[in-house]
Amino acid sequence: MRINERIRISPVRLVDENNQQVGVVPVTEALERAREAGLDLVEVSPTSSPPVCRIMDYGKYLYQQKRKIKQNLKKQHTVVLKEIRLRPKTDDHDRDIKLNQAEKFLEKGHKVQFTMLFRGREMMHQQQAQETMNYIIQALQDKAKPERPPVLLGRRMTMVLVPLKSA
Repeated sequence: MRINERIRISPVRLVDENNQQVGVVPVTEALERAREAGLDLVEVSPTSSPPVCRIMDYGKYLYQQKRKIKQNLKKQHTVVLKEIRLRPKTDDHDRDIKLNQAEKFLEKGHKVQFTMLFRGREMMHQQQAQETMNYIIQALQDKAKPERPPVLLGRRMTMVLVPLKSA
């Protein structure tokens, strides 16, 4: 017996176009049913015994799968990190404007990183920078919580705030 003959007479579990179980039938009969319906015979589960085949429009099936993937990608939310830069000498009014901008970012669901940049002798005013960062945390405590508290690395003090989960 040749391979082609063995394939033709091997049984498969058939599911028709209406999702009804037909039962275990030879491959030739399954192909004939698919031709009569004007659809394709698709092997759904090749590892089971006997293999499961389904009568369906394969092109339509592929299209729906691509559409599902595209819909799932649309529903994904990517976390964006927005950076706001300050200096130790930044005036109160300018700082408040930057706080308003940070509030808008947090309302949109973005993370906000505050970066305090030091130049030259400004490194002596680290305590003032720490107070400014604490003021920012206090001002935004109803909208955000610190993910990373203020940390000094080199000539930069950084802090990351994440929006609070709205229940």
